[in-house]
Amino acid sequence: MAIKRRNAIRRPHRSALPREPAGPRTNDAIRAREVRLIDEEGENVGVVDTNAALERAVNANLDLVEISPDAEPPVCKIMDYGKFKFEQQKKAAEARKKQKTVEIKEIKMRPAIDDHDYDVKVRAIRRFFEGGDKVKVTLRFRGREMAHQELGRQVLERVKAEVEGIAKVESEPRMEGRQMVMVLAPR
Repeated sequence: MAIKRRNAIRRPHRSALPREPAGPRTNDAIRAREVRLIDEEGENVGVVDTNAALERAVNANLDLVEISPDAEPPVCKIMDYGKFKFEQQKKAAEARKKQKTVEIKEIKMRPAIDDHDYDVKVRAIRRFFEGGDKVKVTLRFRGREMAHQELGRQVLERVKAEVEGIAKVESEPRMEGRQMVMVLAPR
């Protein structure tokens, strides 16, 4: 038995519009009629015709790179574009390496926390501050403890007093449902 196939309507495939490459325009991609030219030694030549600037770059076996496209006329420099791109990537990688992301660490406590447990938590808070991180102190209430929120506030005030020299309060203790939250940041 032969199976009938339906003829589906075939639509032509539309490719995405070609997007402009990231980075500065180079050589033939420079659209301006005239450019302010900086030669390979870094000296300002002045305003010249784009074709003349391009010819000068080809004679030096280098590229014509548009440095400042928004200027009137655009500023172009004769340089090795590959080397320029490599230097830019190295600078970006170096900047990323030096960048420190601040994390928010969370410490959880209870209103009836024991002294030793409290001391362990405060030591952990101090260690987080040495690492440059913020600390969110969360105090969780269970059952009837909700009736005695002042006990929880006293515990958070005690934490605040102990780390006062090395940290500042970013957000004061406040209730969020069944828990009291305070955020501390290193000084």
